[in-house]
Amino acid sequence: MLLGLLLAGNLSASNVVVASYNVENYLKMERRVDGKTVPDAPKPEQEIAAVIDVIKEINPDILGIIEMGDAQTLEEFRARLKAARLDYPHKEWVKGTDAARHIALLSRFPIVARNSRDEVPFELNGKQTRIGRGILDVTVKLADNYLLHLVGAHLKSRREVPDFDQVAMRAKEALHLREHLDKILRANPEEKLLLFGDMNDTKNEYPIKELLGAARDPLRMKDLFLTDYYGYRWTHYWSSADIYSRIDYLMVSQALWPDINMDKSGISSSRIWHQASDHRAIFTTIKVPEK
Repeated sequence: MLLGLLLAGNLSASNVVVASYNVENYLKMERRVDGKTVPDAPKPEQEIAAVIDVIKEINPDILGIIEMGDAQTLEEFRARLKAARLDYPHKEWVKGTDAARHIALLSRFPIVARNSRDEVPFELNGKQTRIGRGILDVTVKLADNYLLHLVGAHLKSRREVPDFDQVAMRAKEALHLREHLDKILRANPEEKLLLFGDMNDTKNEYPIKELLGAARDPLRMKDLFLTDYYGYRWTHYWSSADIYSRIDYLMVSQALWPDINMDKSGISSSRIWHQASDHRAIFTTIKVPEK
C-alpha cells in the first residue's frame, strides 16, 4: 500500500509530505575512482541518480537532508532535483563545526523564521567541544493559519574518535538538543514541532529516550515509529558488521500529532536504496486544515 501512495505523490495542498534522508557523503572526499585514490572526489554519479530516484518516489514537499556537503554542493543538488521536476525554492543549510558534513533543508513552502545554530558548545570530561553538525531550526508556512516548526539534527557517529568517547559525546549532544526543543515548547506548548534526522542510536539507548522526554511530561515528543512496505523498521545498514538498525527518526510534538496521517507515512521501500546511501529515507504526511 505504501508504495502506491509514494508513486501517487501528494493528493492536495492540504497533504504536506515531510521527509528526512541521510544521503551518505554527498560531498567531496577521498574515494577510490577507477582503481586510484582521489583526495576530493564527489559522490559518484550513479549514487546521485539513485538518491534522486528515491526522493522522486516520495515526492516530499519538505526534505530534510543529512550528510550534505558545502553550500555550493547543496545548490548543485537543488538544481539536479529541479531538472528532475522536484522544485524547492526555499532552503536552509547549517554550517556547523564539522567542515565536511552538514544538515540542510529544502522546501516548496516559504521559510518564515530561521533559528539554526552553527555552534552549540558544551563541556565533556573537562574539555570544551561542540555539536559537530549544529542544529537546524526553521519555521515553514504551510498555510495562512498553519506554521510548521522543524528541527534537524545529526548526532555523533558511532565511530570512535581519539579525543572523546563517542557514546558519551552523543549523549551530551542529545541532552543539548533536548534543551533546544524544550525552549521551543516551553515558549509555546501548542507549537507544531517536528524533529528529524540521524540520531545514530537505537530506541533503547539514552539519546533517544532523552529526545523523547519523560513519559508523563506534557512536552514529551512522540516517535512516529515508521515501517516500510513489508513492515520492517530499519533505516540503516552497517555493511562492515552486517547490522540493520533504526537510527533515523521523525518525532513530533503533542500539538502536531493529531495532524499526522500515519497511513501515508513510512520508510522508503525503493529497490535501489542501497545504490543511493547506507540509509533509507523516511517520511510522514501532515494534514493541514483548509481553514
